[in-house]
Amino acid sequence: MRLERFIVFRGIIECKTGLHIGGSVEGIEIGGVDNPVIKHPITKEPYIPGSSLKGKMRSSLEKEMGKIGDKGGPCNCNQCIICRVFGPHTSPSSDLGPTRIIVRDANLNTETKELWQKLAQEKGGSLIEQKTENVIDRVKGTALHPRTMERVAAGAKFDMEIVLQILDKDLNENKEQEMINLVKRSLSLVEQTYLGGFGSRGSGQVKFLDLTINDQPFTLV
Repeated sequence: MRLERFIVFRGIIECKTGLHIGGSVEGIEIGGVDNPVIKHPITKEPYIPGSSLKGKMRSSLEKEMGKIGDKGGPCNCNQCIICRVFGPHTSPSSDLGPTRIIVRDANLNTETKELWQKLAQEKGGSLIEQKTENVIDRVKGTALHPRTMERVAAGAKFDMEIVLQILDKDLNENKEQEMINLVKRSLSLVEQTYLGGFGSRGSGQVKFLDLTINDQPFTLV
């Protein structure tokens, strides 16, 4: 197989509600946060791992197309367009070639970084909020087991880049446009659901802005 060209998707991911993509807890502190967001180890700025966005894109497509794999895992049929773009997972007999899609880590964009610096300098504020949740005792109507998690505040924006590799096999089988459409559809599905954790409780609603394909604007349907 031979690589023919790259299709590059770029845009901005805007948080419409608080976003939680979990990081590691380095130490246990009294009154500390149970569930911190993932942060860059040097700058301490939150970011969206490419693996988180890619996984959500794929799982959303598999749900819509009825392609959930055995035991709830990813599809590994080695035949469908999802396997072609995202890889056939653990299929030992794949003849589709390498995974076509590359999803970069999405870092805070310049506008959000400047806002964060201004908040820190003027008010000592941060774009990372702490949200406390409880389990409710249905009989007594009281809150039990309060736990605190971090979220990137609504309004934060991240720079997104996704690269789609087009091989000669894809051109020979007239799959290029179908692959492009699949990426577009996956982003639309993420908008309609959520990214990260705690989505059923309000977190993770996002919007994709200023989208381009090879620097040409496009919109999601």
